[in-house]
Amino acid sequence: MKNPLKIAVPNKGALSEGTVALLAAAGYRCKRSGRELMIHDEKNGVDFVFLRPRDIALYVGSGVVDLGITGRDLAADSGVAVAELLPLGIGKSRFCFAAPKGKYSDFRQFDQLRIACSYPHLLQTKLDELKLDCKIVKLEGAVEISIQLGVADAIADVVESGTTLREAGLEIIGEPLMHSEAMLFGHDASLADLPEVRRLIARIRGIQLAQDYLMIEYDVPRTALDACCRITPGIESPTVAPLSNPDWVAVKSMVLKNDCNRIMDELYAAGARGIITADIRSCRL
Repeated sequence: MKNPLKIAVPNKGALSEGTVALLAAAGYRCKRSGRELMIHDEKNGVDFVFLRPRDIALYVGSGVVDLGITGRDLAADSGVAVAELLPLGIGKSRFCFAAPKGKYSDFRQFDQLRIACSYPHLLQTKLDELKLDCKIVKLEGAVEISIQLGVADAIADVVESGTTLREAGLEIIGEPLMHSEAMLFGHDASLADLPEVRRLIARIRGIQLAQDYLMIEYDVPRTALDACCRITPGIESPTVAPLSNPDWVAVKSMVLKNDCNRIMDELYAAGARGIITADIRSCRL
């Protein structure tokens, strides 16, 4: 019997919730009923192993698990070489310098300062790239308060909305040092060629792609059909079906979600009626 594919997923927090929801939408059984450390998805031949997000890259890099899902920032901070197989579009954030509002205008002023951070390896890598000589104050959390308590002069931290920084009287200095999001990692890029990994990636990409599109349906007189089909050409071509009224047809087509309202306006002006849209859960193009 073939060994199941082992995939490490975050065991708690928003990243865990987003990952489980994405995998469930892709047809995998990975939702825990309690605090299980492993879920076996027999139908898909996968074992989902629940680990601390910070530890996942270590297990992937050592080959203990085949794949892992965690943040790009956490993988970089682990110092372990892992291959990025697919960005997942969830848990997006920025790794940034921040300091008391109005005190510094450029991160180059940070040379010789104390920088508090929960990502010491990642920060040191960035400091080396920027040729800054700073003392890293490693903290496990609540980095924003470190300046007020006098243990640091500035911080480097993962920022989502920036609300927490502003509440602490801090501002971002300079451009982000890294843009992060949840990623599917493997210990080797060649894993993406395995059939079961190709299937996983194709399913996730199908869900991601579907988020950009809507299905639009409408009725239109045959005399206006060509004009409306030019407005909604679809991927290959729209689906056209006859109606009980021989002078009218029903049309169905995929359209980009961001263009939906404009397209509905143009269809109505061209003579289409009964125009409706529906979300698409997944698709393959």
